[in-house]
Amino acid sequence: MDFRLPCDNWYTRAAFCQFLDKTLQAAYVGTLADDDQVIVASGAHRLDAFALKLQEEHHEALKHSTTPVFHKITIGYKGERETYYSYCNTHRIHTFGKQRLVINHRKADLSDTATFFMSNKLNWQAQGITRIRRHRWPVEVYHEEGKADGLDQYQVRDFQAIYRHIALVAVTYSLLRAAPHDTALLHTLQQQIKTKLDGSAGAGRRYTQAQVLWALATFIAAALSQGQTLSEVMQPLVAAVCS
Repeated sequence: MDFRLPCDNWYTRAAFCQFLDKTLQAAYVGTLADDDQVIVASGAHRLDAFALKLQEEHHEALKHSTTPVFHKITIGYKGERETYYSYCNTHRIHTFGKQRLVINHRKADLSDTATFFMSNKLNWQAQGITRIRRHRWPVEVYHEEGKADGLDQYQVRDFQAIYRHIALVAVTYSLLRAAPHDTALLHTLQQQIKTKLDGSAGAGRRYTQAQVLWALATFIAAALSQGQTLSEVMQPLVAAVCS
């Protein structure tokens, strides 16, 4: 199967990765923690300690104009280029077995916090592994914003019902993501709610709710101006809510 699954640290577990590798025969990129252990000739070492040793070797190599340990790579992400300084090699990772290990820094002097990725594809290079892992972030954003739109609110047990619920949430989320590009809608919102608009899905949801509130107030005001009482205006609305 031509799967390429980017996993955050929560999903990067030995049993799960083994299932992806052996059962699904899927390629994955996992995220390791500072205290995960890499096994080298001198024994098992925490990844953060291993990275510090590599940094020392890298700076020493630069002093003597020899081959550096970390190499500059660039990847494309959302139409822009991002630069990393990467170490890439095959190592044994405790409980995971032989993996392709990537250690990344964003700063050329390696002074920032290192990030650790691994893959079961031992012939992959740092650039490809980093690019695949980078695309995990939009998944995290979708999970967070999708929950706000009801992704975790269903109370059904039938698989088809769950599937439909998730599909409807995905459609809602997609519409909210498309809303910032709808100039007519943005103009209407700007005119009515008179607030500064930004392009996030969460903000779009709040703007839509505010617009509905505005429309309701406008409807009530128009009815009252035509001589209806508040009770007469609200009665059919309350009946619709109660039903």
